[in-house]
This record gives sequence, C-alpha cells and structure tokens, in this order.
Amino acid sequence: MEKWKAARLIPVTGIDSEREAEGRATSALLAVLSVVRDLSILVFSPMGASRAQTANVECFTEPRFKAKDKNIRPDGLVRISYGKASWSALVEVKTGTASMTADQVNAYWDLARAEKMDAVVTITNDISPAPGVHPLDGLRVQSNSPVQVHHISWTQLLTTSVALKQHKGVSDPEQAWILDELIRYLEHPASGALQFDDMGPNWVQVRSDARDDRLTAKNNGPSDIAQRWDQLLRFIALTIGADIGEDVQQVLPRKHSKNPKLRHETLVAALCDENRLTGALRIPNTAGDIELACDLRAAKLTASLQLNLPEDRGGKARGTWLKKQLPDAPDDVWIEVYERNGRTPTTCSLGKLREDRDAIWAKERPEPVRAVIYWSKDMGQNRRSGGKNPSFAASVKSLVEDFYRDVVQTISPWQPKPSKLPDPPTLS
Repeated sequence: MEKWKAARLIPVTGIDSEREAEGRATSALLAVLSVVRDLSILVFSPMGASRAQTANVECFTEPRFKAKDKNIRPDGLVRISYGKASWSALVEVKTGTASMTADQVNAYWDLARAEKMDAVVTITNDISPAPGVHPLDGLRVQSNSPVQVHHISWTQLLTTSVALKQHKGVSDPEQAWILDELIRYLEHPASGALQFDDMGPNWVQVRSDARDDRLTAKNNGPSDIAQRWDQLLRFIALTIGADIGEDVQQVLPRKHSKNPKLRHETLVAALCDENRLTGALRIPNTAGDIELACDLRAAKLTASLQLNLPEDRGGKARGTWLKKQLPDAPDDVWIEVYERNGRTPTTCSLGKLREDRDAIWAKERPEPVRAVIYWSKDMGQNRRSGGKNPSFAASVKSLVEDFYRDVVQTISPWQPKPSKLPDPPTLS
C-alpha cells in the first residue's frame, strides 16, 4: 500500500530563503497564539496582558505605521482585550542566524510609545543571559518606562509549547492539534527556529588560549564566550524543564541577578584568571542545585550536588544510606564527605563505596555530616554540533541530563525527625 503524506497546517516545504522562513514563522506563531489561549496566556501574561481565559486575542502581521514621515512596518502586532482593559504590543521576529539592531528596536519602542501601546516583543534565536535581561545592547528603554521591551527566544517558545502539550494539556482537541502542528513546525530545521549549539566564532581561539594559559580580558573572545555560557545554561534549563514539566531555573547570586554587568564581568575574570566557567541549575523538588564547572585548560566538565548526611546514625550507616541513594549511578561517580567544620574531605568513587561501605569514613575521624557527589566527563571540543566529535554545548547538555537522570532524581534528602514531647505523667 502506498504511504501517503499527511496534510500539514503549517508546511515546511517551499522555504528557500531566510526571509521566507521569517515570514512563515511569524505568521504561524501569531495565528496559533490567537487561537490557543493557554499558550498566549503563558507567553504574554508575564508581560502584563490579561490572564482571563475568555480574553479576545487578535494578532496581525506586517502592520503599517507612519512616524516622522517614515513608513515603519514591524513584523506583527498583538492585542489582547478583556472587558474594558486592553494590552497591545509590536512584535519583531528574526529566524536562523539573523539578528536585529538596537536602532531598529529603539525605533519600534518610540512607535509603541507614540501609539500608546504597552510593549515591544522581540523573538529571535538569541537566549537572554538572565531573566528579564534583553540580549541586545544599546536599548534606550528604562526600567520604569510604561512601555517595556520584552524578549523571548524560539527555544523558549518551543519548550513552553512542549511543556503545555505534554504536562498540562489543552482540553479543546482542535486547539491541541493546532498546538501540535506548531511544535512540529518549530522542531523542523527549515523553520529557522534553532537550538543553541554554537559557541560562536571566538570559541576555537579561546579554547586554545585557555589550554596555553594565555587568556586575557583585553580580547573580545572571553567576553563573547562568557555571554554564550550563560545562554547555554538557560537553554539547558528550558529544555529540561520542558521534558519534566517543571520550572527549571539558572541560579545566580543575588548581586548578579540584580546587576547583569557584574555577572558578566565576574565570568570573564574567572575565565581569564582560572580558565574556568561555572554556573548552577535549580530543578524543583531535588536535594540541591546542580553545580557546573568547566575547566577549559584540562578540557573537563564537572557536575556536582551537595547534600547533608543523616545525623541519626553512625558513620558506617551514613555510607550505606548514601550508597542506597544512588542505585543507578555509574561507578565513576565520585563522592567527597566532610566532617563538621572540616575542609579536607575523604574521597572515594561510588564503585569503591559499593565494594566497601567503610571506604567513605575512617574510624579515627569524626563522622561526616555532608557530602559532595560529582561526575566529570571530557569536554566537547567543537564549536557547533554536526561534526564527527561532540560539540562543547552538546557535551554540557549531555552531562547535565545524565547527572540528573542517574544521580539527582534518585536522591531523597535526609530530614531530621521532629523532637518528641515526653509522655504526660500518669495519675495514680
């Protein structure tokens, strides 16, 4: 029997240019957002739009405006109305490797203010280095402006759609099918919605300079790689969050989350001084944050987790408890245990602990109170995916996923039992 091709709502055939990909992706996304209300709530309500399920969502492509004797045509316009309240935004879209300029977005911001709109929304393959931070430098918008500029990456749109489909669900079957068609389209390489897999043109030189301990902040390379590292961590957080249906977040020190410039400068300094990149991801309901370290000089990646050991049992029993928490972890996972206020750990592999539960603790030493579980792997060397050898981004993503699957998700953190009140006295 002949195998027939199913008809598609959003076909990928016939896309022969970046401009065609951009126009089709814009039209497809806005059309789906106007119909699938659950998705438009997830996308636009954080920007200030109504969360009402019955709100009216209108989406337009290539609206034309005239400002200062110039014709301005953004890629789209969204208007969400509920009762007497209305929220509207201009939308500018780029696909593939295309990027927008600060002058272009600033012009749309001026237009949005003149037209009394609420926001400008940019959609590209660039991933924000931190929540609420636009990846484009040079924007004039201030934090207290009534018209804000918001950014959402294609990866975030795709992972949001996947999470909605797989974990929350869309009750209306027709809307569910439309959402599935959007997901299928965005996952196709021809759509121009790319996954993060490129460390940029400076990667090879930075990798080489780190190996020879010659990195310097005077060059643009370390600054570019530091920014892409943060984008990679946010990309991994988005993809894992979509897979498990949880809000996975990149963890930043408070002073860094409030000051993206300080965060960037700290990363660049660590890269140049120590040839290292570090970060952390927080997955809900786990024993702790997944901490990541990349040693470019040694070409090693390490994922680690800190946790407290049970204090209601002896040292040997603590080793047994730890071993039972890791039934599926490979033998080359390593464990460090620390005494209270101790700085020098006792270290052994999980394979050794499985053979000898005493390997983690010496009788002449105080009992350990906390442990660090870590797993190291070789760092991918390539700038981007597609070659014979794994790319750097793919190797980091693989380590995080494997560490979560084989180590973190099996651990139930120890909690002390509540103190008991004494029994009431008996009356004789």
